[in-house]
This record gives sequence, structure tokens and C-alpha cells, in this order.
Amino acid sequence: MSQHSEDQVRTAVRENYAKVAQSDGSCGCAPGCCAPGGGVDAAMASQALGYSAGDVTGVPQGANLGLGCGNPLAMAALQQGETVLDLGSGAGFDCFLASARVGPTGRVIGVDMTPEMITKARANAKTAGARNVEFRLGEIERLPVADGSVDVILSNCVINLAPDKKAVFEEAFRVLKPGGRLAISDIVQTGHMPDALKEQVDALVGCVAGAAGVEELESMLRAAGFKDVTVQVKPESGSFISQWMPGTGAENHVASATVEARKAGAARGCCGPSCCASEETA
Repeated sequence: MSQHSEDQVRTAVRENYAKVAQSDGSCGCAPGCCAPGGGVDAAMASQALGYSAGDVTGVPQGANLGLGCGNPLAMAALQQGETVLDLGSGAGFDCFLASARVGPTGRVIGVDMTPEMITKARANAKTAGARNVEFRLGEIERLPVADGSVDVILSNCVINLAPDKKAVFEEAFRVLKPGGRLAISDIVQTGHMPDALKEQVDALVGCVAGAAGVEELESMLRAAGFKDVTVQVKPESGSFISQWMPGTGAENHVASATVEARKAGAARGCCGPSCCASEETA
């Protein structure tokens, strides 16, 4: 990213996803992140990533733009009444799925830095009558969310787009309640990336050039204060990553991964001093 300032990266990402939001709901891109390529059906792309047919048909039309690289909800184990935060919520796909899982006593907050995405997501929420979902405009490096107010943080193929990932994880730690957890699907760097690919704007906005390595992610998460950090790479993801930027060999340098971690403290459901004390010393 040596030739791209942080503001230039954010501007390029914002402009790209504004175009996606203003489309008819089909981003006209490859499976997963919206990199240049042929048009792909978003429902089919999402099911290939682990979402069910019911998931893709149970949300407002236009909420699923096919922009993910995994299914963070599959590992989130959401419970009724929890407060969930989605980093880079787009048109609201994962937020609406989370809304059904946490129920009317729960709450879902989506944060996205693209005004057009926020407008689209809010319209989708109104269509769905989803009263426990709200969408806020903001950058994930500076979250418009109160300290210690969230049980679970989701994110799907977005943190790789953030030029300051360290700040993202510090903010995630700040807004999580004690015992809160991360459930993230993202792209990680698995080998040396050629400078020619790293400096391409298309590769930056297409979830390739901005990916961090596994050890780097683990280090940043632990430095932010997280415990039980796990990053699991999915080598099989090369089959769809190869379609994002055909002919570039991107699949040889990055892969999809799941990222899990927790904030030490009283876990949800802890009902006694001994339980909480043992967690505080974790």
C-alpha cells in the first residue's frame, strides 16, 4: 500500500461500493468481494459460502449483494437478547439474519462508511419491518458505538479493506462487553504478494491487496487485548478467489479465513462471583 495513502484507499473503497449500492442488487462481480469480473447471482454466491437457501430468501430483496467470503453467523452462536454489531454491514444481509436469531429482545447495529449503503440498508429494514435493526454511518476504525455495549461483533470480508486494521481491533475491543466475542470471515494473505498486484486499486477494493497475514492478524488482536484468538485459513477458497481477478493469480496469495476471539470477563450467563472471577483472570 506504499503508493496509496489511507484516505486514498478509503475513497476508492467508498466509491466502489457506492456504485454497488446504487445497482439493482446485482453487483456484477465475482463471488465474494466486489472485484472486477463477470456478473454472478448473489444468492448462488452466498449459498456457495455456506448460507442456506432459507437465509438468502428470508431477507429483503437487495439486502444480499453477494459481497462476502464466508458466513460469520455460522460460528457466532447468537442467542436471544444479545446485541450484535456488524462491521461493514453493506445493504444489511448479515444484520437481518442476526436480527432473527437475537429476537425482539435483542438488537443489531450495522456500521458502514458508504452513505449509499446506509440508505439502501435502512430502506431494506423499513421494508422488512425489522425494528431491532439500525444502521449507522461511520468508519470501522472509529466506531459510532458506546463502550462495552455489544455482545458479538460480526464482519464479512470487510476488515481487509481497512487501511488501519490495528485501530479496527482496538475499537472492536472497546465496544465489546466483558465476555464478548468476535466472529469474522475475511481474506488473509497466505504468501508473498507481488508489488504489481499489491499496488493495483482494483486489488485493493477487491479484497486482495489489503489482506494481512495470519500472524499479523493474531498479533494485532492480542495487542488489542483479545484472548482465545483463532485464525483458520480455508485453502479451498482459492476456487472462488480465482474468479475475482482472473489471470492475476490472486488465489496464490490470499485465502478466506475465519477469525474468532473474545474479550475476557464475565461470559454471558455467568451467574455467580466464582464464575466471573475465573473469567477475569483469563
